Amino acid sequence: SLFILYRITGNKLYRSWGWEIWKAFERCSTVASGGYTAIKDVLQDKPPYVTRDKQESFFLAETLKYLFLLFSDDETLVPLDKYVFNTEAHPLPILGHMPWQDK
Repeated sequence: SLFILYRITGNKLYRSWGWEIWKAFERCSTVASGGYTAIKDVLQDKPPYVTRDKQESFFLAETLKYLFLLFSDDETLVPLDKYVFNTEAHPLPILGHMPWQDK
């Protein structure tokens, strides 16, 4: 993810790309009553965008979480030397050596 790449390298290009992604969400998938919706054809480059009238749960749980972390300057929030992320963007603590590994 852009978050991991930025945190490891410090290259601000990844934040720039994240900002472009955020602007695209705002431009293409915001809902007037609040929230965001999926769009049917991501290759469509001009409005009006054909939407699905559905906000996927992973948009909040994963996409916005990674964008929040990308723009957070607090590296102690989720230190990458202490946590890994699963496919659902949940941080899991890195465990030390476990006795069962010796068997």
